[in-house]
Amino acid sequence: MHRAGGNFTYKFMVTLQQPIHSGFGAASTAAQVIEGINLSGKVAMVTGGYAGIGLETTRALHSAGATVVVPARDMQKAAAALNGLERVEIVPMDLLDPAAIDAFAQHFLSSGRPLHILVNNAGIMAGPLQRDGRGYELQFATNHLGHFQLTVRLLPALRSAGGARVVAVASWGHRRTPVVFDDVNFYHRQYEPLLAYGQSKTANVLFAVALDEREQQHDIRAFSLHPGGMVTDAVKRYITDEQLRQAGMLDAGGKPVIDPSRSMKSLEQGAATSIWCATSPRLGGMGGLYCQDADVAKLVPPGIEPASQPLGVMPFAVDPAAARQLWELSEELTGLK
Repeated sequence: MHRAGGNFTYKFMVTLQQPIHSGFGAASTAAQVIEGINLSGKVAMVTGGYAGIGLETTRALHSAGATVVVPARDMQKAAAALNGLERVEIVPMDLLDPAAIDAFAQHFLSSGRPLHILVNNAGIMAGPLQRDGRGYELQFATNHLGHFQLTVRLLPALRSAGGARVVAVASWGHRRTPVVFDDVNFYHRQYEPLLAYGQSKTANVLFAVALDEREQQHDIRAFSLHPGGMVTDAVKRYITDEQLRQAGMLDAGGKPVIDPSRSMKSLEQGAATSIWCATSPRLGGMGGLYCQDADVAKLVPPGIEPASQPLGVMPFAVDPAAARQLWELSEELTGLK
């Protein structure tokens, strides 16, 4: 395991990654987490905000008074899901199309509005080896690079907010692997769907670490999180019902198993940690943290088998040196500075 700066940096990460006893837990819902928080006059953005936990995130932010911008690849599906919600704006965008990301960001920036909350929620999971138009592995391109480009393009609006939060929806799946910097796109190593997924989720965590380090001087703080295990359309796209039953996520009747004590959650529970990271006053002055169950997660000790742990965050995913390396690689792959 790589530890940036040796034992000193590892001990520093341990002090940061400690629960703060938020008062919430695995069974808390997004509605419970946001209760009493007023977002009137605030502008939020949720990628994938029209399906799964993204839709629940949009609903919660909207319920607190925020205007919510939802970038959408499927405009018809988004319009149907968000029908009747005032102050929700649906704008076309595809995370796999760099030109579409730039056009979307420019459209938002031209409005002159600040952006107070950005939830990078959209993602794909465990598909077969596919590549985008640049030749990049699809999960890394969608889950990380698309959000990297979007966030960088929106930095002027985030900086003008006078206090903004960026939330990266990652996963405990990050435990499977660090980012393999010498072959992120699986040009030379054997492709495994869940390994590629895990790498993209580690990238989400590292991105939050790097963004927070770079932008806290502009009062932008970033967080990443594990939402919990849910049977969503994204999960079912490439994973069969039989595989989900074997994993204990579907019961014998084919219904999703809800057991927050084992991090198997409803969509409302799954959106809670995103909402907590985006809005909780308890996180004031903090950032670069990985969260779970609407609280800060603990660091998994070195040499410990992740499967034996009740979630947490792997040291390689919050390593500041790896976060900086990922940022530089992301600039190179996207052509952004």
